[in-house]
Amino acid sequence: MSPANSHYALLIWLIALFSLVDPAFLPLRVPSNYSGEAQKLADPEYGPIPGQSDLYSSYWGTERPFPGNIRDPIFPTEDGPPGEDDFVWQNLLAAEWIIFDFYQQGIERFTDDDFKRIGMPNNTRRRLLEIRNNEAGHLRIFQNQISPTSIKPGPCEYIFPLTDPLSYLTFMTVIEISSMAFLTGLVQMADNEWNQGLIAGISQTEARHEAWILIDIWKTNPFAGPAETVFPYANQILYSTHGLVVPGSCPPENPEYPYPLQRLPALFATPDTKSLAPGATITLAFTDEDNQPVFDPDTQYYAVFTHSVNNISVPIDTEGFPERPITVTIPAAFETNGVIVALIADQLGAPVMESVVAGPAVILEQPVELGPALVRGAAN
Repeated sequence: MSPANSHYALLIWLIALFSLVDPAFLPLRVPSNYSGEAQKLADPEYGPIPGQSDLYSSYWGTERPFPGNIRDPIFPTEDGPPGEDDFVWQNLLAAEWIIFDFYQQGIERFTDDDFKRIGMPNNTRRRLLEIRNNEAGHLRIFQNQISPTSIKPGPCEYIFPLTDPLSYLTFMTVIEISSMAFLTGLVQMADNEWNQGLIAGISQTEARHEAWILIDIWKTNPFAGPAETVFPYANQILYSTHGLVVPGSCPPENPEYPYPLQRLPALFATPDTKSLAPGATITLAFTDEDNQPVFDPDTQYYAVFTHSVNNISVPIDTEGFPERPITVTIPAAFETNGVIVALIADQLGAPVMESVVAGPAVILEQPVELGPALVRGAAN
């Protein structure tokens, strides 16, 4: 065989060899600082499958369940434009890493006896394990929804209130109930109808988590009235989780979270707040010293409160801010159920995302005494 024919035969052999290799396993797209292990997850059939494996319901170990034990981002395995709703699923996957790690850290930190000593049900930690498993299943579902032309973000490092089991359970209530408000907005961001349905399905699982928390942990009514709070700007709630991320800990290849990002000033009530129930008058606090709102003296601003399917705007007086505090009364028309989402806008009703100038703040109404306690904790 001539040298030219030998080279041609070798080329044909190499092409045939690489055609047998799943592109998800090719290391060519993975930066050298990563092991490449996470690339196996590019195959949606790899590992336990949510809805088929009981790992996501009935695993009782402390070690991180799959795929929460694989921490690198998953790099694209195909060239091309991003999928129709890739940015929605990237946002949701990045948020899910926070929630998964919250439950995982609590399971590692607290024992059955820790929860029993504060009067919680004997099965509290077992329920937390089950929720942790559900959240691991969500990780896998969201990874699989991102197209092979887009990166699938890996986790950062997170810090949570783990000083004692009661503060942990209190913060868990915020996470689960807030998730209902942001999922109602996230489903509106998806264009594909099947994706909209899947997000709605995930929200049903989160609603079950929420119901257990309210019934067993707080011994209160789990019903929030005829509808959960429908809040249209999911990314504004997601951005409020940035304070949980250890600065500089995220994989640098991760996409911006959330996308699109507004970086709005954080909104809370002042720590001396006695009540966050409908009809209570509160003083607003903007807790990030490096990100304070700037109010135009010629513009009328509003505190916009969303509850259930209702949206009520209350004019606020911003003259003299920040030396002169801003006070507002939570609309008395609302039921004391579920959550109220509050923000500051420069238009009645905050009709578009760009009209929001600060917030949002998620105000818990169940149990009603928990809201002021959380405000005091956030301010400390």
